Amino acid sequence: MAQRSAGGGQSTLTVLVALGVNLGIAVMKAFAGLVTGSAALLSEAAHSVADTTTEGLLLTALRRSDRPADRRHPFGYGKERYFWSLLAAVSIFASGSLFAFVEGGRALLGEPAEETDSWVGYAVLALAFVLEATSWLQALRQVRAEAAAEHRSILRYLRLVDDPTAKTVLLEDSAALVGLIAFAGLGLHQITGSAVWDGVASLVIGALLAVVAYVMGRTNKGLLIGRQADPALVRAIYDRLVEVPEVEAVVDLLTMLTGADRVLLCAKLDFVDTLTAAELERACVRLDGELREAFSDLDEIFLEPVPRNDPDLRARVLARYGNTFER
Repeated sequence: MAQRSAGGGQSTLTVLVALGVNLGIAVMKAFAGLVTGSAALLSEAAHSVADTTTEGLLLTALRRSDRPADRRHPFGYGKERYFWSLLAAVSIFASGSLFAFVEGGRALLGEPAEETDSWVGYAVLALAFVLEATSWLQALRQVRAEAAAEHRSILRYLRLVDDPTAKTVLLEDSAALVGLIAFAGLGLHQITGSAVWDGVASLVIGALLAVVAYVMGRTNKGLLIGRQADPALVRAIYDRLVEVPEVEAVVDLLTMLTGADRVLLCAKLDFVDTLTAAELERACVRLDGELREAFSDLDEIFLEPVPRNDPDLRARVLARYGNTFER
């Protein structure tokens, strides 16, 4: 797992780069869209505005989620990162996708609009591509480094990642690069004289943004509800616990992500029956320290002594996992 401080610094840099890039691109595309009258360019401007808003929300997420735990929030504020990232997904859909659909419908169903000064649109889109690529490369660099640190492919890392920041920037920048089909819409409109191509390009941009918003929303929904920790981490903790001499069996192992690189662990353990109360207490204290030293992501640890053959507990465990934690 990546260290929290390093990951947070990289995430902040990635978001700041994307924020500066998208703000500049939004202004350029809006100007080009008004000059040329292109619906696709105006949709791309809305796309960049949505991306800029997203970066602002992600910065808020990074800052607020790092606050320490307090009396009202004893498990910290880590999940705020998922809340603000979810709002970012809503922003992309509401201010980007819907605007693109409206502009596409207007171009297809409204009065034909004549495009002028198309060269302005081409120049802005070419410059936007270069700037978007810069932001995309920064996000890809971070994702690739973090995936390599966990010995995973990029796709698997993105599926399991507990910090949606870099994933969000990578997805929206990928959509922006692919979404430069406004270039094709602008060109085909100029060549054929038909605004249909411009409208179609705008609708495709809207659909692309809707897909990105859906993926981001689904990711953050799972994290907000309370997703299990990385399966590899859960398995490593289990393997560590079954080797403890005082533990006869791991009856249940519950984990939940409470933030980026923050995991709550509740382990129900059947301890050796010959242990005295004092020995059991010392074993729990020692285990807590050993687990924290071995797994830096563990934020809160609860160790509960339970009998493995309790029928109600066994039924709950089997209903949740089957025989996952049985040898």
